[in-house]
Amino acid sequence: MKKLMILGGSAFILPVIEKAHELGCYVITCDYLPDNIAHKYSDEYCNVSVIDKEAVLEAAKKHEIDGIISFACDPGVASAAYAAEKLGLPFQGPYESVKILQDKGLFRKFLTDNGFNCPHSKSYTDKKAPFDDIDFFDWPVIVKPVDSAGSKGVTRVDDPAKLSEAIEIALDAGHNGHFIIEDFITFKGFHSDGDFFTVDGKIVFGPFADQLFDKDAVNPYTPAMLIWPCTMSADYDKALHEDLQRLMYTLNMKTGIYNIEACVGENGKPYIMEVSPRGGGCRIAEIQNMAYGENADLIENEIRKAVGLPLTKIEEGKCDGHWVQFDLHSTTDRDRVLKSLTIDPEVEKKYVKYSMITAKAGDVVKPFTGANMTLGDLFLRFDTREELDETMARAKDWVIYEFED
Repeated sequence: MKKLMILGGSAFILPVIEKAHELGCYVITCDYLPDNIAHKYSDEYCNVSVIDKEAVLEAAKKHEIDGIISFACDPGVASAAYAAEKLGLPFQGPYESVKILQDKGLFRKFLTDNGFNCPHSKSYTDKKAPFDDIDFFDWPVIVKPVDSAGSKGVTRVDDPAKLSEAIEIALDAGHNGHFIIEDFITFKGFHSDGDFFTVDGKIVFGPFADQLFDKDAVNPYTPAMLIWPCTMSADYDKALHEDLQRLMYTLNMKTGIYNIEACVGENGKPYIMEVSPRGGGCRIAEIQNMAYGENADLIENEIRKAVGLPLTKIEEGKCDGHWVQFDLHSTTDRDRVLKSLTIDPEVEKKYVKYSMITAKAGDVVKPFTGANMTLGDLFLRFDTREELDETMARAKDWVIYEFED
């Protein structure tokens, strides 16, 4: 029996555990939070910090694993790559390449040094140093932790007088005490996101989705929904895929899943924003499988790659209709106690193909400041983009929240 170690314990890895069991694997889940839901479904739980690469390596040795992944768990990716390399196990790429991809400061430098489009940026550890670089940036700017995902700790700053507060927010959300400041990019059209897959470094699956934000959320830069197929022009889509393919070969990447974010600026330049060797959160790989068909099972193939089983056929076919991955989230600016969360029955019957509501009555619901504050996910399918846009524009009417206070 193959042993698969999965770093992380959120509900987003439940389908990975289920698929691994279908493939006959023994699943070990790891993090430092024993009450996380995924540990109830794995065969074994290992209490170890996913950001401690040496501890992860020792746990992997102890359990004599056949493969390791960090699915929908951004902090664990570098540790998984490190353990895989030390043990001679498959991973998306070399540890040094993965370190570059997982650190926004290193990644921006790599992009610049290798001739990719990149926003004007600089990373820091000293909270006072940016004030010597005020004229270096084209304001407004975005301040981020270098090692966090899901828009946690991200703040737009229009006035240098507000910079200190944004730096503190970024440092609170990060892990290694580094933060990055970069010019704010105004998008042409929508920001883009999606889970991709490479085989021997070649991109074999990579449909972008339109990534939309809730402008009324406490953090208006936290993604609220993804829509397939995207509305990006064919020329920009081609340019981004060519850049991404060059990046994969330059970093000597191999086989596996990636969560990728990109955009086109108002200046007409395509930008690669994030490339993380892991499955994305919010069940992106699952909805892509539903939308693009049986040859788009990235979860199964990520498991197969990790434990050394042959891959199944992977190809990017035509999207069956128009699909939305919608993050259910609070629209309030303070903590509140949830009484109920319901979906209008007519909308649910007509459009919803899958729902996972994780919030329960009595839970304290926090403001939507990052992807970790979602209350659940919906997958919806529509025949046309027009019908989709009209329905999602009035989501506040058919997602009904009741609070105790």
